[in-house]
Amino acid sequence: MTTSHKPDRRDFLKTGAVVAGAAIAPGILFYGIAQGRAPEEGASSLVRWGMLIDTSKCANGCSACVNACNHENGLSGKTGPQDSQWIRKLNIKHLQTGIEHNLPMLCQHCANPPCVDVCPTGASMKRADGIVLVDRHICIGCRYCMMACPYKARSFVHEPLSDQNPDVPRGKGCVEACTFCVQRVDRDEQPACVEACNADGHQAMLFGDLRNPESAIAKAMKAYASVEVRGDLGLNTGVRYQGI
Repeated sequence: MTTSHKPDRRDFLKTGAVVAGAAIAPGILFYGIAQGRAPEEGASSLVRWGMLIDTSKCANGCSACVNACNHENGLSGKTGPQDSQWIRKLNIKHLQTGIEHNLPMLCQHCANPPCVDVCPTGASMKRADGIVLVDRHICIGCRYCMMACPYKARSFVHEPLSDQNPDVPRGKGCVEACTFCVQRVDRDEQPACVEACNADGHQAMLFGDLRNPESAIAKAMKAYASVEVRGDLGLNTGVRYQGI
């Protein structure tokens, strides 16, 4: 008589491992190979990426940074309540002096991000190098993070999307925000907004490693005063401003 094989716990775990590997593989491809780094490499806590924006150099009416962001990340460029906008130009005015400034506002990539604190699934996350991201695969669209963000830097995708940049997958029902163009940073390139600002000759945006004292951004922050927007919240933002 032939005895039928009954799967034991070891067989189940082996099968589960194969299924898990199939499920994880696309994620490894996107976060690893697609971004120019080997899957086993990760973001380093020895680095903290940041941006310094000199509002005195930010030209009135210039939208180079906004246009570059839209093009790089596949955004429509529309500014309605149901449209995504990862960077926007604000005009701020000092009530006593009347002095006005143009201020690009984007995700501030906080060291203590409130969006991460309130996320029930872990979709809002901070990489070891300080870049704050949203994992669209586990985002349930609750929008708690949007309510928690004091900078109104996050958007919700209301409609189906097409013609996307394969390096920047987006999806209906997910929250999204500026990623510092992580797909470019992981290839040792500058964020699209910074590249465009420099190409236009304004030099208002500086991006680099805040933890490297020899980096251009660290030297600029040491030489000239800079501030955080809503510094009173103690979020330790990765984006700092000069001239305001």
